[in-house]
Amino acid sequence: MKTPARLEPLVTDGLVDEVLGQLMSGKEAMVFVVRCGDEVRCAKVYKEAHKRSFRQAVAYTEGRKVKNSRQARAMEKGSRYGRQEQEAAWQHAEVDALYRLAGAGVRVPTPFNFHEGVLLMELVADAEGNPAPRLNDLKLSPETARLYHDFLLRQVVLMLCAGVVHGDLSEYNILVDDQGPVIIDLPQAIDAAANNNAQALLERDVANLAAYFSQFAPELAGTRYGPEIWALFESGKLLPDSPLTGHYCPDQTPADVAEILQVIDAAEAEEVQRRARKAAAEAAGQWPQPDRGV
Repeated sequence: MKTPARLEPLVTDGLVDEVLGQLMSGKEAMVFVVRCGDEVRCAKVYKEAHKRSFRQAVAYTEGRKVKNSRQARAMEKGSRYGRQEQEAAWQHAEVDALYRLAGAGVRVPTPFNFHEGVLLMELVADAEGNPAPRLNDLKLSPETARLYHDFLLRQVVLMLCAGVVHGDLSEYNILVDDQGPVIIDLPQAIDAAANNNAQALLERDVANLAAYFSQFAPELAGTRYGPEIWALFESGKLLPDSPLTGHYCPDQTPADVAEILQVIDAAEAEEVQRRARKAAAEAAGQWPQPDRGV
């Protein structure tokens, strides 16, 4: 096929030898099958912001780091430069997430290069070498549905242990090759520690999985894995192999107000003492020593 204009720089620079065809066109990008030497790979071409149906909502971009204060100010003002930088940050979010998650053992396509707004990555294929189908295109037995659901829950846990929440996980961005599910489409991935919407987005991701797989295994509809996973993460107890039950009851034990007030009073008294020691040392003309208790 004729080389699309957005892929011409990659052909010119020797990163792509031939464009074999278009694989799909989604809400945020078009994906082409390309030949790179002896390997067949994917080239994900991000659509321009005004042509995408998926918007860069604050829920996703909150907490993302920028290069410098000039870039941050431009993005806040919405200037032309700021919009360009915001678009670049949106695209780089997926690249960064793919490398981070692949290193953590999550089943995502292997990234190879990011050049001129195009992401070169592994082509997820079936046993015959054809592009793998999406999960939503498959008819599953109850046993396979339970198996895939368990596997994907563990992938969500692995992602969260790596500090990442997918943010838009559903049957439409999961491929299934001969070894099982592969998670794709990560430009909206968020930092679990820096984004205040992380809990809500993670719980929605997990609820999406339960809703889809419950079509084949109805007992999954009543599970509450999302709140359980987040509670373990928030308490610092989440591990890649943490046991999960799907039954979550929040701790209803009332706080010991008297004990909390005692801790606050003790901290205030200690601070008063520290300031008094510092003032006395300064009055005596001595350089105050570090307070090891603070």
